[in-house]
Amino acid sequence: MEIWIEKHRPEKVSEVAGQTETVRMLEGFIKTGEMPHLIFAGPPGVGKTTMALCLAHEMLGESWKTHLLELNASNDRGIDIIKNDVKEFARNGSITEGKFKIIFFDEADQLTPEAQAALRRTMEIYYKNVRFIFSCNYSSGIIPPIQSRCIVTRFRTITKEEMVKALQKIASEENMNVDRKILEAVFENSEGDMRKATNILQSLSFIKNPAEKDVYDIAGTVEDKVVVPLLSNIRHGNFDEASRICTELLVDGGFSAVDIIKALHRTIGKEQISPIIRRESFIALADAEFRMSQGGSDNIQLDYLVARLCKVSMESL
Repeated sequence: MEIWIEKHRPEKVSEVAGQTETVRMLEGFIKTGEMPHLIFAGPPGVGKTTMALCLAHEMLGESWKTHLLELNASNDRGIDIIKNDVKEFARNGSITEGKFKIIFFDEADQLTPEAQAALRRTMEIYYKNVRFIFSCNYSSGIIPPIQSRCIVTRFRTITKEEMVKALQKIASEENMNVDRKILEAVFENSEGDMRKATNILQSLSFIKNPAEKDVYDIAGTVEDKVVVPLLSNIRHGNFDEASRICTELLVDGGFSAVDIIKALHRTIGKEQISPIIRRESFIALADAEFRMSQGGSDNIQLDYLVARLCKVSMESL
């Protein structure tokens, strides 16, 4: 069985979903055959690694794998990797006259400051031989001297329409029959992460006649409609009933408190309520999640959250 995230990985820059402006810029580099050092910054699963590999393929041609050094800074993050592998690859010369090789650092914000400092000089010395592409979640994790030598490209979260279109293409190629509502549920559970969405879709392919509920079961999240009775009781100030529903979701539903908080966050975001109530509700959700991240009890923190949301709702009447 093939993994779909690899099987359906784009091979051309133009095929990467959701990054129109970046695609336009990179296609210009491909057309001219020249490119500067690059930093791809953005959240996970939006196509940074795929874009880098597609760019290397189109810039270097069929022998691209030979002339590409791919490193993951979460594993190779110290100065030794710069002194040995990177410098050795860079000093061996370009492919042909006027051509260059590419070094791709994935998760580059994990490189140590010492490694980044050593890398800065390497970028200057071997500029004619090699170009660097850095991929990271936050460009602030890369030292300013390297940033100043690169074009920083921001990757944005993939929108619903873009993701649904990409998932429809994969489903069609796999002869998988899924309706739009299911694909929208996949989007909701992926949080804009195309890699996560593709994995959910592949899991759905093993289910005959999949439904929206199956998406939430696979993702291990709470359906928004499940927390509607909970939120309704909160808005009416019915603490006891709201607390009972929370306990039921924890014990019988098997959900974690964080799952419930995330579902409440999505549902409150769609409510027709005043900006003040929405603001105070989000503050309460964030406070409860933080307390749980510090080791707080799920039951106690959920009761605290419900009490606080009930108070917010009643004070607004």
